[in-house]
Amino acid sequence: MSVPAKLQQIVSLFEHLPDEEKRESLVSYSLTTKNYEPKDGEKFDLEDVRKDEECADTVGVFLKVDGEGKSHFRMTLGPQVQTLTKAMTAILCKGLDGVKPKAVMELESDFVPKIVGAQLVRVRSQT
Repeated sequence: MSVPAKLQQIVSLFEHLPDEEKRESLVSYSLTTKNYEPKDGEKFDLEDVRKDEECADTVGVFLKVDGEGKSHFRMTLGPQVQTLTKAMTAILCKGLDGVKPKAVMELESDFVPKIVGAQLVRVRSQT
């Protein structure tokens, strides 16, 4: 499955950045998560709020599928959620907006190292 166009634009931006600039850009994205929180009165087709036993905080995923069958995501993140998780949340909400649910479900995760860098992926996989 290919990466949807909006997400591919973000991946392409990160892919060509040196590691230091990737980290700075990830921090910038992490500061935008409030833009992707549910708005008052919004209705969703799926609401899933969880607290993983191994994590310190809760994460909520909210999905609305519009009349054209396109996905629109909202997220809630607890105050202790890590910067990388916040950044990837914002990137995914932005990059997957308007994508059909089937394409979202079929999306491979191989684009993630292109965004965060292989070194950071290795470090995170050890925690």
